[in-house]
Amino acid sequence: MKKSVPLALALLASLSLPALAEGDPAKGAKVFNKCKACHVADADTNKVGPTLKGLIGRNTASVAGYKYSEAMLEYAKANPVWDDAHFLKYIEDPKGVVPKTKMAFAGLKKEDERVDLLAYLKTMK
Repeated sequence: MKKSVPLALALLASLSLPALAEGDPAKGAKVFNKCKACHVADADTNKVGPTLKGLIGRNTASVAGYKYSEAMLEYAKANPVWDDAHFLKYIEDPKGVVPKTKMAFAGLKKEDERVDLLAYLKTMK
């Protein structure tokens, strides 16, 4: 009986993750307004930051023509591909994940905003 309670809780927690992880691309497009000063998501051009078009699944620190910080190049060695988990962690606290990153953005503290932004960026291929 004692083992079944933690197991049941773990199962319930895992069932709730996919719903949260899906996000809402339309809401994410609105969240992206916080990023637009430095990034584009619908073109292969760089601004102050690299394009985010095709970010998920792309090699980390690999956009042609963009000069990445040494800190981001080091991060890329340990995290060679932008996947959901790395993106969600990074966008919550960029300087906490990659100290000395050039990105001045403080991060998205609300989980629903991070997940919605991820859903939006996945539509930008």
